[in-house]
Amino acid sequence: MQSVANTNTTTITNIDIEAEVIHGKKIGRALGFPTANMSMAGYESVERGVYLSRVVIDGHSYRAMSNVGIRPSVGGKELLLETHVLDFTGDLYGRRLRITLVEKIRDEKRFASIGDLKEQLMRDYEYIRNR
Repeated sequence: MQSVANTNTTTITNIDIEAEVIHGKKIGRALGFPTANMSMAGYESVERGVYLSRVVIDGHSYRAMSNVGIRPSVGGKELLLETHVLDFTGDLYGRRLRITLVEKIRDEKRFASIGDLKEQLMRDYEYIRNR
C-alpha cells in the first residue's frame, strides 16, 4: 500500500479547473468521501493523480482532496475530476466551481479491492487534513 507521506512524490502544481458539478455514481459517498464530480473537457493534459486542492464556495475557501482520472478501481472509463471538500456539507450539483490543484500527492492506481481503495483514501484524507 502506498503512503502519501513520501515528499519525493509530491509536486506543487497550482492548476485551476473550472466546470459545472455533475451527477456521478455516488461511489465516493458510499466510501465516506462524497465528491463534486466535474468533466475534464478542455483539461485533458492535466496529469492523472490525487491532489491536495482548494475550492472557494460562497466566498469561503475550503481544503479539498481531488482525483483526476478514470477511476480504474471501480470500472470507470471517462476522465473526471472528483473533489471531496473537507468540512463542507451541502448540494453542489449544477454549480460552477473552480478547483485549484495545489499539490499532487500520488498517482492514480487500480486497487485490488474497494477496501484497499477506502484505506488509501483515508490515508490521503489524513495527509491533506494535516497539511
